[in-house]
Amino acid sequence: MNATPPALTHRQLALFRAVMLQGNLSRAAEGMNTSQPTLSRELARLEQVLGYPLFDRVRGRLRPTVRAQALMQEVERSFVGLEQVAQRAFELRTHNNTRLQLACLPALAHALVPQALARLCKSHPDAQVSVVPIESPWLEQAVSEQRFDLALSESTEPPTGTTRVALLQANEVAVLPASHPLCRKKRLQPGDFAALPFVSLAVGDPYRQAIDALFQQAGVARELRLEAASAVAVCAMVAQGLGVAIVNPLTAAAMAGPALAVRPLSASIPFTVSALVPQVAAAHPLRDPLLHALRGSIHSLSLS
Repeated sequence: MNATPPALTHRQLALFRAVMLQGNLSRAAEGMNTSQPTLSRELARLEQVLGYPLFDRVRGRLRPTVRAQALMQEVERSFVGLEQVAQRAFELRTHNNTRLQLACLPALAHALVPQALARLCKSHPDAQVSVVPIESPWLEQAVSEQRFDLALSESTEPPTGTTRVALLQANEVAVLPASHPLCRKKRLQPGDFAALPFVSLAVGDPYRQAIDALFQQAGVARELRLEAASAVAVCAMVAQGLGVAIVNPLTAAAMAGPALAVRPLSASIPFTVSALVPQVAAAHPLRDPLLHALRGSIHSLSLS
């Protein structure tokens, strides 16, 4: 069995990406400035090189296979990195190299970064920041490769080539529909959740695992019917009265309102936010002001 990876060209992957994004050969060919027959031939060559089909042909239309969808995830990460290089190259050409590149987990892009940027823009009205949400562990890999000026992660260990700056150490919290009877309590015990509809994070999420372990140790059975991959989606479901949940305190604070109540837990499920600073890249002039704004935003939420 040959373990040598196939020899792929950048053009092949670009054409494959275009078809995946457009979902249509003619539109993909137009976007890539080529003809549909040429694109079809290139796709066939790519499938031949890989040794497996990327698309099922159904009634003259292309339907991506499971392998194509998995490959697209890898290709997209590479192209995102390439687009960042191109953007930086353009900024250097136009001497517009003052934009700070910030990578962060998607949850933090919703629940912390906007508040911090509001603070930063008050003190630095001309600040330019590009926010790129990336899931772990690709975020840690990207900042380790010095591709960003700053990154926000839930990691407690700095990746290679970075320095970790602790920003927040708090605990997960409960979120409830505002009219729920448990809202009468100031702090919730694991037993309070017994037999209640519970909206979970996705299977495999480390916080899902910690939450499930908490209830298992307490011998508490919940009604588990709904789950979502993001804390924002979980909170939105709870606000609709679909159940109760446990999420990170930043998302809970950002989503709290007339339909959603937040309560602390008697048990501790740690939640950490860290800034990852690349060690090789020169410090961006906005890095320290942004760190200061992040600390200010966290302090205003009374979470630390």
